[in-house]
Amino acid sequence: MKFKYLAAVTLLWPLAAMAQPLEPRVTPVSKPAIKKINPSKIILVGDSTTAVIGGWGPSFCGYHVSSFANCVNLARGGRSSRTYIEEGSWDVALNEMRTPGYSKVWVLIQFGHNDQPGTDRATNLETEFPGYIRQYVREARAAGAVPILVTPLTRRAFEGTKHVNSLAPWAQAVRRIAAEMQAPLIDLNADSARAVQSMGQEAADRFAQLPRGVEPTGRTQPEKKPGEPLPTLVPKLSFDDTHLGREGADYFANMVAGELALAVPDMRPLLVLKQP
Repeated sequence: MKFKYLAAVTLLWPLAAMAQPLEPRVTPVSKPAIKKINPSKIILVGDSTTAVIGGWGPSFCGYHVSSFANCVNLARGGRSSRTYIEEGSWDVALNEMRTPGYSKVWVLIQFGHNDQPGTDRATNLETEFPGYIRQYVREARAAGAVPILVTPLTRRAFEGTKHVNSLAPWAQAVRRIAAEMQAPLIDLNADSARAVQSMGQEAADRFAQLPRGVEPTGRTQPEKKPGEPLPTLVPKLSFDDTHLGREGADYFANMVAGELALAVPDMRPLLVLKQP
């Protein structure tokens, strides 16, 4: 009996399959061809006043550059024009410039803070500093990028009601090299100095990482405990007249973007400016 049942099912199965409705045939719909993107790259090179945690760079990349440009912040805190090269950070930047797939690559270069006398990172203003800045321009061009020189962001220091621009000589050296080598120039030093003088000490203090008098953070980093994953970094934040908190980063990043739109017209379609 069981064999007869199986035989009947076997005979009927093809008929049941034939009775199933056929899937409708999909007719391809004509669609316009997808336009290929034409991406660009912007690389930031410099010290802590450009770097993540302390500089204008994160706000610039995050809020002032369109998604059609890959913005890479390679600035590093505590570096001078000399030590950035000697430690190999400039080699990393050059490799980024040589990466294929981009229609145009720009590199913004800002040094000066750690080139000042006082530490073993310093460079001679008359010989070494100009020599290194020229090297950045030459080697960026050789790598296929467009170097853009940026004068150092001013410190927000005051004597009474007068702003003290201690970085003016380094800014002037950068201006001379930009003119000599016909490189685009963002005069962030002059712009930021005027802005800080105009707003005064109290308003400029808001641009610091922490309010005046607040205890610095990150002096002691957490240690790994047995059986636990590696701890994350605690940022080193403090009140000073050099480094930037979020408000300061946003303010000066918008300043840089505005100057770029004027100095490098090709970049205008990639830049986003804060509307007044």
